Amino acid sequence: MLTRREFNFSMLAAPAVVGTALDKAPARAIGMDGNEAAACKVTRQWTGAICRASVTNSGTQAVKLREIVLFEGPHGYGPETKLYGEGFTMLSQTGGTLGAPQAIGGYLDRKHYRIPEPADATTVYSVACLSPAANRHELMAFTSSRRYAGRFHFRPSTLQVTLDCEGLELAAGQTWPLEEFVRLEGTNRATLFEQLGGLIAKNHPPLKWTAPPEGWCSWYCFGPKVTAQQVRDNLEWIAKNAPNLKYVQIDDGYQPAMGDWLETGTAFGGDIRAVLKEIKTRGFEPAIWVAPFIAEEKSKLFTEHPGWFMKDEQGAPLASNKVTFGGWRRGPWYALDATQPAVQQHLKTVFRTMNQEWGVTYFKMDANFWGAMHGGRLSDAKATRVEAYRRGMEAIIEGAGRSFLLGCNHPMWPSLGLIHGSRSSGDISRKWSTVRMVASENLNRAWQNGRLWWNDPDALVLLGDLPEDEFMFHAAATYATGGMLLSGDDLTKMTPERKALLLKLRPTGQAAAFDPEFKIGRMKRPGHELVFVLNWSDQTVTQSFLLPGLVQVKDFLTDEDMGRHRGDCEVPEMPPHSGRVFQLGG
Repeated sequence: MLTRREFNFSMLAAPAVVGTALDKAPARAIGMDGNEAAACKVTRQWTGAICRASVTNSGTQAVKLREIVLFEGPHGYGPETKLYGEGFTMLSQTGGTLGAPQAIGGYLDRKHYRIPEPADATTVYSVACLSPAANRHELMAFTSSRRYAGRFHFRPSTLQVTLDCEGLELAAGQTWPLEEFVRLEGTNRATLFEQLGGLIAKNHPPLKWTAPPEGWCSWYCFGPKVTAQQVRDNLEWIAKNAPNLKYVQIDDGYQPAMGDWLETGTAFGGDIRAVLKEIKTRGFEPAIWVAPFIAEEKSKLFTEHPGWFMKDEQGAPLASNKVTFGGWRRGPWYALDATQPAVQQHLKTVFRTMNQEWGVTYFKMDANFWGAMHGGRLSDAKATRVEAYRRGMEAIIEGAGRSFLLGCNHPMWPSLGLIHGSRSSGDISRKWSTVRMVASENLNRAWQNGRLWWNDPDALVLLGDLPEDEFMFHAAATYATGGMLLSGDDLTKMTPERKALLLKLRPTGQAAAFDPEFKIGRMKRPGHELVFVLNWSDQTVTQSFLLPGLVQVKDFLTDEDMGRHRGDCEVPEMPPHSGRVFQLGG
């Protein structure tokens, strides 16, 4: 039901470049003892909103640097100022306010991955947005990620912007170029992020893929015990009912050990290639899960090539649980050192074999964070962990040919320009707490979709024990991302109603533009407009949106005709945890 009430609407002004007291403080190079390295001079050069910096050792001795302090000083904002910041890893995002920061997802880099951070600061990575008012926003970001991890350390009254140098040695007379940085201010937050996406793309041109992929994933219905017959049964259903689900993805469970991706596991009768071939024969694209940078201790890869892995201080392979999260299955994992040519060749061989001999044209690459794991020693002593990861990914790109590459559980900014798709949330599950969390993660990153890569909001699940309202919230929030769509259900159990809904939610390639609270979103489509209305709360609420004149309104998810309306329309008494999508015109 829709009703009409009064509504006032005002346009937001265009953004402008900002300068603050942060620029007045000198930049500093910090040595391993925590003190300023006096011989190392940091220079900053501004061109409009963009800052390019470098550090030069003007002394006569080499210096090991812990970090570069690019900016520091008072931020000038009160504790009520809204904060948004990216994480180093996919699973980490920070929201809330300066006075009360909150994890948007279920994890933070400091706690989950044990990435060293100052104990007295809130640390975010790569991007930080401060919003002291609804129409006032300051966006600061690193627009490149070639060598260093960029960090923002917020304290009650100060901000420190740093680059992690990882103890690398700057030789006498040597200069290192640093990451590019941008600062923008404006009244329209979305416009600032659009500008940021364009600047990042200049430094890291995205890998091109025409449209967001559609497909099916085995993990969310069968987990690691997936069988060949289960894949075949779902393939049959897809062929008859939803041929648009082009990529049929076999997830974790086919391999005998983490790291032994080309060996045969028992789940597929010892021959996964037969199932992949059948997918191809039926006219679909074989897709597979692989965690290219890790191996378990008993794997053939680790036992035959222990020298290929990151080392501890004693020169032995470094078990990941000594410095970070050890892994969610069959850990602790060991991380490949992709600065080694032999490791790069191994990665090329794995992906080339799967592509050319197995027929795989879509790779879901998981656990990529471990390719940039902190705390390990690399074979190339002059390389950072960002460089190690990027070298490994370049080898993967070469081996995978013209395949789609999806980054999952990956270091976010170090993946720029190296993946076609990026998971934008943690794993979905059929629980409201997870549905809500995943939706928030995805919508906060929706600006990246189509600019940096195609976003993967994780699988769409339409079957299970969730109440109907929560399923509709999940469907609406997932569709609003405009990103990839992979079904996570056992499709052989689909009802006609769920099948019809699944076929509606094909990727649009564009994200809806939401208000700051992600309650009302709008998406222009050819011939019509879609309006997304989400009730995140535990209470029944009434929400409203403005119509662009006298238009026909339809419930997009149910096809219910709502009649013709004009002005401001109410959606009364929306149940808790519910979502609606309205089609205007068309």
